[in-house]
Amino acid sequence: MTDGALDGLVIADFGRVLAGPYATMLLADLGAEVIKVERPGTGDDTRTWGPPWVGDQSSYFLGVNRNKSSVAIDLADPEGLSAARELAARADVVVENFLPGTLDRLGLGYDDVAQLNPDVVYCSVTGFGGNNLLPGYDLLIQAVGGLMSITGPDRDTPTKVGVAMVDVITGLHAAVGILSALRYRDRTGTGQRVEVNLLSSLLSALANQSSGYVSAGVVPHAMGNRHPSIAPYEVFAASDRPLVLAVGNDRQFTALVDVLGRPELAVDPRFATNTDRVAHREVLVAIINELLAADTADGWFTRLTERRVPCGPLNDIADAIALAERLGLSPVVEIDDPNRDEPLRQVANPIRLSATPATYRSAPPRLNEHG
Repeated sequence: MTDGALDGLVIADFGRVLAGPYATMLLADLGAEVIKVERPGTGDDTRTWGPPWVGDQSSYFLGVNRNKSSVAIDLADPEGLSAARELAARADVVVENFLPGTLDRLGLGYDDVAQLNPDVVYCSVTGFGGNNLLPGYDLLIQAVGGLMSITGPDRDTPTKVGVAMVDVITGLHAAVGILSALRYRDRTGTGQRVEVNLLSSLLSALANQSSGYVSAGVVPHAMGNRHPSIAPYEVFAASDRPLVLAVGNDRQFTALVDVLGRPELAVDPRFATNTDRVAHREVLVAIINELLAADTADGWFTRLTERRVPCGPLNDIADAIALAERLGLSPVVEIDDPNRDEPLRQVANPIRLSATPATYRSAPPRLNEHG
């Protein structure tokens, strides 16, 4: 088997729920040894978050905990705390997402661990930063962080994104921070603390929307499926079902209207540039919807894709997995699990490395399976 990029790296994972476990699973897929520390008896909260269930296990937990071992340690017990400190003392990386100050009081905070393990990379994931005790749940961050205000059909109907996206983004930021700190340690021999929080990660991930406010003072609001700065860039109606058009430049617009049979629209003063198209969005949308009624979503998808116009039908997740399979992206992997009669199917790690690809060495662990 090819060595993983992170082979030999030991991660003590005190993370729970999604952001921390997602980060450590990505690193585990790339070869790191991840030892997941859980509460005796109950374990990670997500072990009980179902349906859906796969046998007697939550698919939520299974989705972010492969390639890890599980040890149950009671941090309130002196013997358990001693074991946790021993684990942190030998780990290359420690990841935790307790409320700020919790591990400090137990002698497992960064300063305590760094005394035992000076070159440790210690990653803390919080909701609102290390000085704030507000609980960090994804829905809460979507609300107070502004994401719900720009999501939904209109400004009067704030809507959450259909997955805990802030946790996932924060997990990615945590992984980037950890790898950056490890690279610095490789050069200098010096460890450090890495801190990420859900609110800051969301504000960064709002990208053009948060930049529009910070740079230009524009407070964005929900526009349904439209883009504030691009047109046509939304959901349209083909003859049988919805179709997305994401036309980002003038070449694509010229190709679009040519395929639709109205090439003159490309030089119409109302639509000649993206700025013109945004200013006359309503008129343009009405014209395009009328033209799209002449064929099915799949028909337009085929014809427009041939002209490199970004478009596609609205898929559900089953359709999306099928599309990725048709494109040769191998989105699903099967992991042998001694506790099951059949391999466990999971979504593949999306990072492709030519020399040290991700590996799927073990299924998500049972609670204290390796204790």
